[in-house]
Amino acid sequence: MQLHPIPAFQDNYLWLLQDGRQAVVVDPGDAAPVLAFLAQHQLQLQAILLTHHHADHTGGVAELRAASGAAVYGPAAETLPAAVEPVQRLGAGERIKLLGLSFELIEVPGHTAGHGAYFVAQAPGGPLLFCGDTLFSGGCGRLFEGTAAQMLDSLDRLAALPDSTRICCAHEYTLSNLRFAQAVEPGNAAIGQYVAHCQALRECGQPTLPSSIGLERQINPFLRSREPALLAALAQRDPAAQDEVTRFAALREWKNAFR
Repeated sequence: MQLHPIPAFQDNYLWLLQDGRQAVVVDPGDAAPVLAFLAQHQLQLQAILLTHHHADHTGGVAELRAASGAAVYGPAAETLPAAVEPVQRLGAGERIKLLGLSFELIEVPGHTAGHGAYFVAQAPGGPLLFCGDTLFSGGCGRLFEGTAAQMLDSLDRLAALPDSTRICCAHEYTLSNLRFAQAVEPGNAAIGQYVAHCQALRECGQPTLPSSIGLERQINPFLRSREPALLAALAQRDPAAQDEVTRFAALREWKNAFR
């Protein structure tokens, strides 16, 4: 079983998992690089998994399905574009078997109203999480449709997964996120070490992903909003934020304005 981040657009990754014969792709916003990869490796596309409705995650679905006959799966709570239908809908905790593996749908609203993530507990090499735009390395998605309370709850759900879980985020935002993380928590040595690691990867043209839950719990401010250092920084930034949800909202707003 092999995992591949296929670059697309300016900074997207279309994640593809394959067993040498068949493949599953997550959030294919562009069909062309996926079709090229399938042809190069002589793979049959078995399924397409969607986390949410944004065009850079769904734009290639119709072409891929027409070319392969692949089944399309998506979260039951998400409104998806008509062009990707029909979609087999999965509710919270529902599982499908693909490539001999069990994929569990986790509901993670916040970035969009019905955003989902797919957790593969028994993947070779350790658990896998395909989380779309909910969790990034060093960051989280913007709150386009959901609330701060929803996003905090969604991130708590993901942070509770095993530390060894590999996080397959949909964008290469890591270094920009880490600049913010250092501004928020300048005394966190783990962030500086991770910055150096990620810079070396990018200088070699390599992705910084996948990350891991264990690492993100050490360096991601959006998973650390209850830590003393974060609480102190947020108290200075927004003294009116007095509970965990308003503090999280203040942190997200800080990131939105950060340059």
